[in-house]
Amino acid sequence: MSAYRDGDKVVVLLPSRLSKAEEEQWVATLLERLAERERRRRPSDDDLFARALELSRRHLAGRADPVSVRWVDNQHARWGSCTPDDGTIRLSTRLRGMPSWVLDYVLVHELAHLLIPGHGPDFWELVGNYPKAERARGYLEGVAATAHLPLGLEDDADELEPARRSVAG
Repeated sequence: MSAYRDGDKVVVLLPSRLSKAEEEQWVATLLERLAERERRRRPSDDDLFARALELSRRHLAGRADPVSVRWVDNQHARWGSCTPDDGTIRLSTRLRGMPSWVLDYVLVHELAHLLIPGHGPDFWELVGNYPKAERARGYLEGVAATAHLPLGLEDDADELEPARRSVAG
């Protein structure tokens, strides 16, 4: 039994042996599950803000305190951006639908900018508090490479991972 979207329609697959009452019950259950899955994969600005506060608490000792966190659709070469002066974080709508651990990584990255504006070793140490940082960065690098885009979390060469920066000189 499953439910998924096909364009603007929802397709529900059920075994034919179900009674009409069982069918109605399963359709309702599967539609609720689909809606919850979509809500998790496409959080609202309020959900992003709440998630950012939780990630700050969990990975940055609660020190990063954003004023706002919101989706924007005008970031085509970046995954996110932060303005430390006013505490705003913006995430590209291209992140919608990506795994939650990737979205969390971008949030932690931008939250770390509230504490350290640049991309030096102290910054990367903060970002490294997120346990899936390296995995998420690799995921984003793969997405960017496939689409022939820049990585999108860097302003310049100084943002390369610490290990890569030391090799590059």
